[in-house]
Amino acid sequence: MAERIYTCTLRDTVTRARLGYIDLPHGRVETPAFMPVGTNATVKGIYHDTISAIGYRLILANTYHLYLRPGMEVIGQFGGLHRFCSWEGNILTDSGGFQVFSLSGLRKVRDAGVTFQSHIDGSRHVFTPEKVVDIQATFGSDIAMCLDVCTPPGIDYRNAREAWRVTKLWAERSLEERKKLGESFRGNLFGIVQGNFYQDLRKESALTISEMDFPGIAIGGLSVGEEKSQFNDFLAYTSQFITDEKPRYVMGIGSPDYIFECVENGIDLFDCVLATRMARNGALFTDDGVVTLKKAVHKFDERPVQEGCSCTCCRKYSRAYMHHLVKCNEMLGGMLATEHNLTYLYNLLVRIRKSIAEGRFSEFKKEYMERFYAPRA
Repeated sequence: MAERIYTCTLRDTVTRARLGYIDLPHGRVETPAFMPVGTNATVKGIYHDTISAIGYRLILANTYHLYLRPGMEVIGQFGGLHRFCSWEGNILTDSGGFQVFSLSGLRKVRDAGVTFQSHIDGSRHVFTPEKVVDIQATFGSDIAMCLDVCTPPGIDYRNAREAWRVTKLWAERSLEERKKLGESFRGNLFGIVQGNFYQDLRKESALTISEMDFPGIAIGGLSVGEEKSQFNDFLAYTSQFITDEKPRYVMGIGSPDYIFECVENGIDLFDCVLATRMARNGALFTDDGVVTLKKAVHKFDERPVQEGCSCTCCRKYSRAYMHHLVKCNEMLGGMLATEHNLTYLYNLLVRIRKSIAEGRFSEFKKEYMERFYAPRA
């Protein structure tokens, strides 16, 4: 049996929100928690030391990209990703499945695995569920994801069922490979729920993956281009069938409305590139919505981006200076903005956890959402 890594310390009495922690090889992570995305073993525009100083203990890296470049020989020489990129916290690596299906120009899915072309040079590669587990074992991932079949919204029932059938088969084989590796696999292998936007497939997948010997479970196939209402409905529907004993993870969630929706439905982990991507384009989170620094209204503004924020941007610089950096395309602007957005999200999760602990999560969600998404001139 997989080692139990999740402990729930408190449940909200109104919603399914919960407090807890996940014990991982590189330290404990308090949940619910947001994970910064470091696709190429680097979170764009920010030092790992700064990420750690903010308070993050878990970041995400991408199996597909790192497998292609720098490649397994390089990462293996360093004994894994932690030493290679000098990150002392935990690392979650995804399976690469989403990138295979979204970036690869040519791919073929069979029971054995998926054949795909590199988006870099067009070279042919094969991912099997066993190979993906082996790759993440070399990475030294603290959380590793199974290979699954990602499907877009709008596909017919027959194709959705076939994708779930293959995902289940690959999950079973991934567990077998993890057992074969024994002590050489130091991390935790998470299963992934699929089923597209069909309730019976979602229920079957959630129940099946919950019963398998995974220490944690991800809900896949959400935030893939569907309407927000469809995301909300299928998140709520799917999560009710996932065991409470394991941590739950939803991929690709990074805006406040989606974060609150996930927490309300008992999700413990989520990640997204949105915060860092927005920052590089001069868009910063505040309690009063997103500030677009390129706008001329900030040219003479002496205020910080967010009063009371602990990031370097808000402690030392004005909106006017940040406006100048962004307009000039200065690298420092993107770096300061990135630190701000990641600090903001970290502190938002601290506030969310505090609201759950004090029994006022629903009230906090309502107040926050009304302020953040209030119409403005």
